[in-house]
Amino acid sequence: MAVAGGAMCIGGPALIYYVTPTEEELFLRYNPELQRRSLENRQGKQEDFDNFVNRLKQASKSDKPLWTVMEQDDEKRRQLGITAELDKRRTEAAEADRRREEMRSSLK
Repeated sequence: MAVAGGAMCIGGPALIYYVTPTEEELFLRYNPELQRRSLENRQGKQEDFDNFVNRLKQASKSDKPLWTVMEQDDEKRRQLGITAELDKRRTEAAEADRRREEMRSSLK
């Protein structure tokens, strides 16, 4: 029993390590289109990850629980995003109204 248990405890992880492909092998198995997209998006994903880690570092400095601080930060970002989106829509609507009035005045 001891030999069988030892073989399972040592052989199991060794087998998993042997059959699991590396990241490079997985990447090479992608079709060329996926490889191209992956390479294009790599920089953006890395920047997103770095921003996330920096936000985590800032949140960890607080005395509050991490998940509470992150929720508050997300809510602030959402509010700013909504405000920015509303401002953008208002600007676009004003521009469309101005063009519409300009067309009407040019027809008269």
